[in-house]
Amino acid sequence: MTWTPLYSSRTANKNPPADIEGTSAQTAIRPIKVMYIINDLSIGGAEMMLYKLLAETDRTRFCPVVISLMHHAALRQRIEALGIAVYTTKMRPGRPTPMGLWRLVRLIRRLKPDLILGWMYHSCLAAQLANLFSSHRAQILWSIHYSISSLNREKRLTAAAIRVCAFLSSLPAKIVFVSQAAQLQHQSLGYSLESSCVIPNGIDVTEFVPSNEARSSVRSELGLPENAFLIGLLGRYHPTKDHANFLRAAALLSRLHPEVHFLLIGPKVDRENRTLCKSIQELGLIHQTHLLGERHDVPRLAAALDVFSLSSYVESCPNVIGEAMACGVPCVVTDVGDAAWILGHTGRVVPPRDSGALADAWREMIDLGPGGRLALGREARTRVIERFTLKSVAARYDAIYETVLAREKTRESADETPGVIGTLSTTFEDKGAVG
Repeated sequence: MTWTPLYSSRTANKNPPADIEGTSAQTAIRPIKVMYIINDLSIGGAEMMLYKLLAETDRTRFCPVVISLMHHAALRQRIEALGIAVYTTKMRPGRPTPMGLWRLVRLIRRLKPDLILGWMYHSCLAAQLANLFSSHRAQILWSIHYSISSLNREKRLTAAAIRVCAFLSSLPAKIVFVSQAAQLQHQSLGYSLESSCVIPNGIDVTEFVPSNEARSSVRSELGLPENAFLIGLLGRYHPTKDHANFLRAAALLSRLHPEVHFLLIGPKVDRENRTLCKSIQELGLIHQTHLLGERHDVPRLAAALDVFSLSSYVESCPNVIGEAMACGVPCVVTDVGDAAWILGHTGRVVPPRDSGALADAWREMIDLGPGGRLALGREARTRVIERFTLKSVAARYDAIYETVLAREKTRESADETPGVIGTLSTTFEDKGAVG
């Protein structure tokens, strides 16, 4: 089988379809064609997990392609650098249209994937609907990377997609939930769990590693002394990440430990965020708080921390916890999603939206001293290596793909094989005809 992008270097002298943007990857023969459909390729936890899964894909067994329903965004070039084709259906945020769905149908017809994997709600729904209207029918799988505290807190379009997916949840060949908590939450919303499983996010333990050099260089970049104590939060600016909770806890801790510094990293976590800067100023944290915004050296920044913290009130399976643990950094996290399960006994777990408890847990980490934190960090890295490596997670996805296709081939063979009565009837008819 050959996987041919709609617009590649082999067809560079031709115009690509006017309503579909595509970028090329080297054409190669692959046994299983897998189409990943995702809302967009902006940098976020779920999006980065897809990128890492693609990077770990065994290209001798699978040939992936990515469809971004909306604009390509930041991860496009990184995925293309893996030699994987990326397309977009040009849908606009918050404005799904029949034309966008029709473009997806056309892509499915032309690329003829064996498997289609929807990555998050809108993409799961788009994959299921587009496959129904396509003359080429592929096996559909869903991958859900979200925990739901209440549908009332979701955007209207997202809430609608969640409800429709619940209605259609018996159709996909497999539903992969990223956390045990998410699986149970969706069951309460009416999702069928008959063909579901849980696969947590995977961590690249060769990229996220302990590093004394990172500790020194990051402190030098921030203009801090070598022994400065750093507590960090990595995540985009969003209400569910509860940066306000983190900052209130920082203000409480600073009363006892004014020498501690706080490092905040993620999209829109910068000096241009007026709401965030106002909170920092009102809490008297201007000189201790460092806003780095979106960065591409997260492994280095994570390894520089003394303590990593999660302050969210909603999560599913937060990548950042495992990444910090892999760097040998002890963590203090809120009890949301599968955060406590990921952490095990290698850190501290506190209730969400409880700034006092968060500050107290940080103080406990400080009181452990360098030796105690080092021992806890080693336990954390060992736990990630034993349970959450990217290689093991990728292998589980690969096994699902092959199992789903094998089951479908068995079903097709059974449909083509006549039953016992049919076989006997044909035999008697043949004998009668001969006689």
